[in-house]
Amino acid sequence: MDRRIALLTLLVRDYDEAIAFYTGALGFELAQDASLGGGKRWVVVRPQGAGTGLLLAQAADAEQAARIGDQTGGRVFLFLHTDDFARDHARMSAAGVRFLEPPRHEPYGTVAVFEDLYGNTWDLLEPKP
Repeated sequence: MDRRIALLTLLVRDYDEAIAFYTGALGFELAQDASLGGGKRWVVVRPQGAGTGLLLAQAADAEQAARIGDQTGGRVFLFLHTDDFARDHARMSAAGVRFLEPPRHEPYGTVAVFEDLYGNTWDLLEPKP
């Protein structure tokens, strides 16, 4: 049986600003961008070469808009693994990504928490081998 998590939905204010952030500041690839009619789009971004992606969903009403940036009640939302923490931390910092703490070394790897353009918190993590 082949089962995996393929997509996670991330609420965004605007498709194009979200695409610009995830492809520019985070270096993700734009995997899909298709019109669904009525202003809706099917937009998927993902780390280069990754299978799992983010479905960027523009908020459709005030209730959804209120959740943008707080889909997890303040907890770290997503974990971006890297094979070279220093490289990615430097590139992301130079691109304006806001890190909430300096890098730290934990038993499981090197990690630092950062925010996306909406305030969702992520871990940039280089796991220990």
